[in-house]
Amino acid sequence: MTTPAARILIVDDDLLVRETMRDYIEHLGYSVRDSPSAEDALAQIVTEAPDLILLDVRMPGITGIELCRQLKADQATHLIPIVLLTAERELDSRVAGLAAGADDYFTKPVHPRELGARLRSLIRLKRVVQELEEAESLITSLALTIEARDPYTSGHCVRLANLAVQFGERLGLGEDELKALRLGGFLHDLGKIAVPDGILLKPGPLTSDERQLIQEHPGAGDRLAAPMRTLSLVRPIIRHHH
Repeated sequence: MTTPAARILIVDDDLLVRETMRDYIEHLGYSVRDSPSAEDALAQIVTEAPDLILLDVRMPGITGIELCRQLKADQATHLIPIVLLTAERELDSRVAGLAAGADDYFTKPVHPRELGARLRSLIRLKRVVQELEEAESLITSLALTIEARDPYTSGHCVRLANLAVQFGERLGLGEDELKALRLGGFLHDLGKIAVPDGILLKPGPLTSDERQLIQEHPGAGDRLAAPMRTLSLVRPIIRHHH
């Protein structure tokens, strides 16, 4: 199955720059749209999110740096790579843009060979990160499915995830740690997939062997999460939640 061409959005108020960049990028085999302003770009992104945005720093109205900050703060668009287009001497603008979350910058005029190499690298990285996010989402859905097997724990994962994040925020933890707490809340009982329904839903007392099997579910969950590097901070929560 052929991978569809990556979609690039060029945002620049200079028509000549947009046309020149479009020619370069279409020649590389990408699908290209362009926009003369940040306001117009936001409307286009709502309609169809691009795979990468080339963004001029200096534009009337909403500046490129402000647009970058808005997109990186939005959960729906924060994974889109943003490349700033700056003049050669705009060091302050480049620093401010990177601080706003931009992934890279080009100094105008852009050399076509450098443009092609860096676009390929950023789009490849974006697709890898997106696949990891989708895998996390799949595992989270699996964990909720496992929870649904047991009426006694209904809603437990969502409550635990929310409370864990609130507690982490009170402690002043960073973004990566808060994300681990949220996923840990959802995934801590992942290992119950290895526990048969006959034991998990048993109405009476468990035998010693059955209790032993139940007690092994944290280790089983840790082993299931082990292949995913993105869950490295979550695995200790899964393994040691009891």
